[in-house]
This record gives sequence, C-alpha cells and structure tokens, in this order.
Amino acid sequence: MRLDDDWCLTEDVDEFLGRAGGFLRSRPGAHVMQLTLTERVRVRGPGAYGPEVPLFGVLERAGRVRATFYRLTPGALGLSPLDAEQADSLAARLAALGRPLSRVSADHGTATTFAEAWRRHTGVVARLRDTRLRLYRLGTLTPPEPMPAGRGRVLGEEDLDDVMFWCGEFARAVGEDVRIDAGTWAGTRFADKRYTLWETPDGTPVSVAGLNPLISGQVQVDVVYTPAHLRGHGYAGAVTAEVSRAALAAGARDVVLFADLANPTSNALYQRLGYRTLADWSVYDFLPPVPTGDHRVLNRPRG
Repeated sequence: MRLDDDWCLTEDVDEFLGRAGGFLRSRPGAHVMQLTLTERVRVRGPGAYGPEVPLFGVLERAGRVRATFYRLTPGALGLSPLDAEQADSLAARLAALGRPLSRVSADHGTATTFAEAWRRHTGVVARLRDTRLRLYRLGTLTPPEPMPAGRGRVLGEEDLDDVMFWCGEFARAVGEDVRIDAGTWAGTRFADKRYTLWETPDGTPVSVAGLNPLISGQVQVDVVYTPAHLRGHGYAGAVTAEVSRAALAAGARDVVLFADLANPTSNALYQRLGYRTLADWSVYDFLPPVPTGDHRVLNRPRG
C-alpha cells in the first residue's frame, strides 16, 4: 500500500481490510456495499468482477481512517460517504493515475459530489440514472398480520435448479444483463446468497427472497421477487419477514435492504415490516465529453 496525497492505494483486498476494516464495521449500514463487495473479492479472488485487478483506497488523516473506495471492472467506483474536499482529492488522484471510470455508486449526496468533481477533472458528462434506491435498516420486525396461507421453505444445494430459475426471473424483471445457468452460476452475484421461497398450502412457490452472508454483524436482504400475476396477496411481505427473522436468528445485529424509490408499494411494505430509512442511493454513469463543451452533471435534482 502506498501513500498518495493521503489516499493509500492497494490492489490487495486483505491489506485494504486490515487498514480499513474497523472503519467499515463502525457503520455497517452506510458501508454495506463496501463490506459486501470486498468480501466477495476476498472469497472468490481478484478476478471476481472481471479481468482487471480491483483497486482499493483508504483516506487517512491524523492517524484515522476518514473514507474509503473500491474500483472494480469495468471502472465501477463505490464510495463511503465523502465531503466535497475528499471527493475532489480522490477525483484528482484517480484522474492523475489514468484510471477511467464508467460509473460511481454511493449515497446520493456523495455520488453527486464526486460526479461533479470527476467532471471538473476529466471533462466527462455525468448522467444520473433514472433508478433511485433507498437503503433501509430494520428496526423492530413487525410481520404481516394476518400472514397469507402457506409457509417459507429454505432452499438448499439440492434446489439449485429452482434457485437459478427464480434468480433468472428476478434479473429479467429488474433489467439485469446476466446469464444464469449451471455454467455461469458460480460467477454471478446471486451464488453466495441463501434463498427462501414462500409456498402456498399446496406447495406452489409464489415469492422468493435472498440473504447475503453475515458480514460484520450485518445481513443484507437482496433479491425479493413475486411474479406480477401473483402480487397483491401478501406473499412478498411474508417471505421478507421470514428471511428478516432468519437473519436475526443467525446473529445479525443489523438487517438492511435496498428498495427502488419508483415502487411505492415495496417501499410501503418494507416500512410496515419495520424497516427505516438509512440513506438514499444513486448511480451516475460517466459518458464522453460532448462537443459543445457543455459538461454539466445531468439530471441533478433541484434542491
């Protein structure tokens, strides 16, 4: 790890976690993506996200970690919360290194601040994605009352075909460009989760929810899906409550999930279950400069 303008950079995930692990664990909710993705790189190796070796960074000042980042193939940048000065120093450093970026993902304020800094240092156009997310953390779990008829069934290794089917349906529904089959499964982001199906009394599966591994006392609920023709019966609430309860039983101190802000039904559902807003989350895509020299951050919401 080398010191560059207070940002310590490394391609070694263990070195990164050795220096920044305590900082990330101090606010696991705000750092959920950092914790999840670095753990995946640690377990699967540096090729977990493509051929380019990931880059990690830690900002240290006065002997304390102040901020972190990861850069994965193909130039996807993830950030801990940054202020304007920290965002500018990181943008300047990455630009000087010649490290291109395709997008940045972070809490909305950080993502917007970095997008503006990256535009200043590189001249690219930053475009805010239409999909906006809200990060929730579970307070007191309040299961639906009454629960729909049926039960939750945890899927095991013998259920791989069912798992791949449901994950494929979810991926298509949310527009993820991923091929899910026996040959590709181990390399997908879906492979390290544990899944529960909600089944009606006759054994018909109607909804699925997944759990990421327990990391630093926190579990992320990731993948909640009910086919469109089965919605409105309480199945998503039931299966989400089921996996939330399972996460707590497994020792999670915090349970978190993301919801699409464009879907008021799911946001209201999670709030009824006891999930409370932790942060709004945004992604900016970086595009080549426009010929006119108009390099504004596009679609920035008005204050």
